[in-house]
Amino acid sequence: MEPQFRSLRDSENTHQAGWIEVVAGCMFSGKTEELIRRLKRAVIAKQHVEIFKPTIDTRYHIENIVSHNHNSIRSTPVSSAKEIILRAVDCNVVGIDEAQFFGSELAEVCNMLAFSGKRVIVAGLDMDFAGKPFGPMPELMAIADYVSKVHAICMVCGAPAGYSYRLVNNNETLLLGETNIYEARCRTCFHQSEVLPPNYES
Repeated sequence: MEPQFRSLRDSENTHQAGWIEVVAGCMFSGKTEELIRRLKRAVIAKQHVEIFKPTIDTRYHIENIVSHNHNSIRSTPVSSAKEIILRAVDCNVVGIDEAQFFGSELAEVCNMLAFSGKRVIVAGLDMDFAGKPFGPMPELMAIADYVSKVHAICMVCGAPAGYSYRLVNNNETLLLGETNIYEARCRTCFHQSEVLPPNYES
């Protein structure tokens, strides 16, 4: 459930820091859907919102953030987390999608934005295809003021799913794809399957 927040205007008047919200989960769990929902509420409230995603994510649209349900919101593609600081100077709310694709500096960037009084909403995969912590997500979840862990439905047994199972034999950590490459699995079905490709190195 989304926490109830104090007014951003009140925060600015008292020179208090903003905060960081993280929405984490596996593929098809509704992370981007929840990010879009929160950002659209901020837009309706007439807050100045800036939204960012990594340039490598062009699955649905070059610029817009698009959920698997095809809900979308405009965004700015950036090649590094540091670009976000330069482009988010005058906004109240910062949205960041596919956070796992950014480098380790993303956590520091989010902290800087929050300390400058901004509400920072981040969505990303918490684990990679091998079930290991993914990119900057562990640190982001540690420093966040609010963390929402969302789940998909296991495509094998129908239980709540928290793992992204890769259907193809490819050991690249970064492999963009949809239902043709990934499916959501629960803990049991994920670990009972052949989780790792033959050449995967831990």
